[in-house]
Amino acid sequence: MGGIETLHGSDDAANAAKGLGQRLRLALFAIAAAMTTACAGLGNDRVPDGPAQAQQLVLVTTADWDANQGRMQRFERAGGQWHAVGDAAAVTIGRAGSAWGLGLHAPQTDGPSKREGDGRAPAGMFRIGTAFGYAEDVATALPYAAMSASDYCIDVSQSPLYNRIVDAEQVGAAAIEGSTEPMRRDLHANGDQRYRQGFVIEHNASRVPGAGSCIFAHLWKAPGETTAGCTAMDDARMSQLLAWLKPQAQPVFVLLPRAEYRKLWKSWGLPQPVDGS
Repeated sequence: MGGIETLHGSDDAANAAKGLGQRLRLALFAIAAAMTTACAGLGNDRVPDGPAQAQQLVLVTTADWDANQGRMQRFERAGGQWHAVGDAAAVTIGRAGSAWGLGLHAPQTDGPSKREGDGRAPAGMFRIGTAFGYAEDVATALPYAAMSASDYCIDVSQSPLYNRIVDAEQVGAAAIEGSTEPMRRDLHANGDQRYRQGFVIEHNASRVPGAGSCIFAHLWKAPGETTAGCTAMDDARMSQLLAWLKPQAQPVFVLLPRAEYRKLWKSWGLPQPVDGS
């Protein structure tokens, strides 16, 4: 999973087979640690690394940098052209809007930059990583990681585990101190269902301290309710997305204000804008 590495393990021989399977799924979180900002040398409007191979696209557009409500549309590529799949859906993003994140695109300077705790969702183009949730399994072709009560995503910028999902039973209680991201929110936050289903948006793969962490697509708490920086939607749309996404299609997630999208769509190899996007 770009952006987030998961540290899990088990020494219990009776659970070795199950633990191995879980670790194999969760190992995909570790892709982030190996990824670099190799696209940094591209010009601001140059096509990012990745979309030429992508056959699936999840596109979220917003009215402007400060808007916290968005429009999500799925696309598939066939014959070298992007084609819309299904109808558009309402989503919410960070309570303060969006800001340029660290993803497949070149660094951008014509707008705000994502920082830890700023309440903004990262804008740009990102790989879609591992799915996660509360159940042992879900209907998706994406690699899936079932979360437990001891799983946390570390959002403490100074931590050596920053932007990783870790198992507190493996790394110790001190390692998760200060983290505000338990992955089983139902067990830690009065039954909160927002992380019951979701997937990783691979922002800040190289784990730059303070550049933002733990960016997901997940369920919303209530229609229209904003997030701390993730993209949220209703249950039906999330289930539809998870069932549709396929790792072999090398899916990407793009979030942009409409003005930026209209400037960048052609050079980034994205679908032509239509009314409302």
